[in-house]
Amino acid sequence: MRWMPVFLFASLLGLLEPAIAHTIRPAVASVAIEGSGEIGIEIRTNVEAMLASIGAEHTDTNESPNAESYNELRSMPSDQLAVAFVEFLPDLLKLPILLADGKPLSLTYVGIDVPAVGDTELARDSTIVLRTNIGPGAAELSWAWPATYGSSVVRFSLDDADEIQSQWLQAGEVSDALILGAEFSPPSRLDIALNYLAIGFEHIVPKGLDHILFVIGIFLLSTHLKPLLLQVTAFTVAHTITLGLSIYGIISAPASIVEPLIALSIAYVGIENCLSAQLKPWRIALVFLFGLLHGMGFAGVLSEIGLPRSEFVTALITFNVGVELGQLAVIAACFLLVGWCRSRDWYRKVVVIPVSLLIALTGLYWTWERTLGS
Repeated sequence: MRWMPVFLFASLLGLLEPAIAHTIRPAVASVAIEGSGEIGIEIRTNVEAMLASIGAEHTDTNESPNAESYNELRSMPSDQLAVAFVEFLPDLLKLPILLADGKPLSLTYVGIDVPAVGDTELARDSTIVLRTNIGPGAAELSWAWPATYGSSVVRFSLDDADEIQSQWLQAGEVSDALILGAEFSPPSRLDIALNYLAIGFEHIVPKGLDHILFVIGIFLLSTHLKPLLLQVTAFTVAHTITLGLSIYGIISAPASIVEPLIALSIAYVGIENCLSAQLKPWRIALVFLFGLLHGMGFAGVLSEIGLPRSEFVTALITFNVGVELGQLAVIAACFLLVGWCRSRDWYRKVVVIPVSLLIALTGLYWTWERTLGS
């Protein structure tokens, strides 16, 4: 019975194995409807994953049987990748991507912008440019990014004006219909708040694998509520600061630096949990510093998805609230798993040490993978 908590935690860590260095980010589509009925579509996405047929069921590209092909494509010069995409293009164009009154529109290929090869440990996002014509009499327009290619963010605009409707969609989900011919108005503040609240929460549970491990590491060493709350508060304040500063463009750091440091912060917390049975005075300060790093990681997500210009502050705040709710959900889950045994004499030996070792090893592996791994 004593070993049941650590078995449960070990099972959880097994589910958290994939590192975010190889996760497939959502495609971001900008759909501009012109007064003539012409529609311009720009899709920013990971073309290499599409060409390698790595489906949304793989949270880590390395888990796919096509991982070798994907890694080769990441090293391919931009002009060669563009040619490879054109050969693949007919497969994409035959899919129902943009719907008018529920029926797929015929799409015309305009071109693709493929960035030059950079850090091959980081996915590069290419921009696919398409056009179509909605035709007379259509009442509504919907976005339907194929489930095979994962989640997506769609932004509708009229005559290149400000965004009039945006939505973050799970794999295979069809967007809310954009009603044509009606007086366009931006989404309400409540709609934006609920949308970004959900995005923030999901970035922690289930997608924030490294952030989850860091929160678990904080939980394990704090056998009393007050020091746990102090650490969580320090972490919250810190990542709120850097998230805001990063989004406003005041500070910035490349993901190639931030992501390995986040992994090191996870390893440090796990190692310190094993070496010290008591919360040291400097732990809260270190948690604060690590929170600054994690905030820049959160900013990377928002940079990919974007923030509506009409309600920038609302979206930023509710995203952060969603992140906090996700962290609290992780802590609540920890209490449900081991809260009943935190006062037992064997808690540290049976739960804290084994689980912290797993956290430390995972953090070290992610550090290696994000710096030297292939």
